[in-house]
Amino acid sequence: MIKEILEYNRQFVERKSYEQFATDKYPNKRLAIVTCMDTRLIQLLPAALGLKNGDFKIIKNAGGTITNPFDSTVRSLLVAIYELGVNEVMIIGHTGCGVQGMDSAEMQHLMKERGIPDENITLMKHCGIDLDSWLHGFDDTEAAVAETVDLVRNHPLIPKDVSVKGYIMDSVTGELTPIK
Repeated sequence: MIKEILEYNRQFVERKSYEQFATDKYPNKRLAIVTCMDTRLIQLLPAALGLKNGDFKIIKNAGGTITNPFDSTVRSLLVAIYELGVNEVMIIGHTGCGVQGMDSAEMQHLMKERGIPDENITLMKHCGIDLDSWLHGFDDTEAAVAETVDLVRNHPLIPKDVSVKGYIMDSVTGELTPIK
């Protein structure tokens, strides 16, 4: 697959297809969106929101949630706010998320099946990584989005003048439902 991608890329550059995407690093809408890495959202989310290349910063991870106030998602939000002028943040979960109901024990079992030795898993635990909580999903998408909104709104490094709102997107239609 990578070989095919590289060939396509070479042709893309030769045809100057990149010109239609020209913009700078500053989001035109001064908006950042934290959402899930789900493949269904790649084109659906911006299309359903009327956003195009250059309009917003998008920060994606598994589940579209923030589980630690000092993780890379928060770091990315701080860069977006302080360096790139973002003043509104949307946290967007979605229906049918693969992280909902994810089980840490099952993932560790799958790791072992793929050749990760028990010693490596044990090493993580000795390094202070609680794999059971780190690899655990959430049970309720609305509650997970609400927790992330609360974490961002009340983070000691996020200015109070930044608007933070939460939503759940229908993974089929793109409809947004606000979280109360």
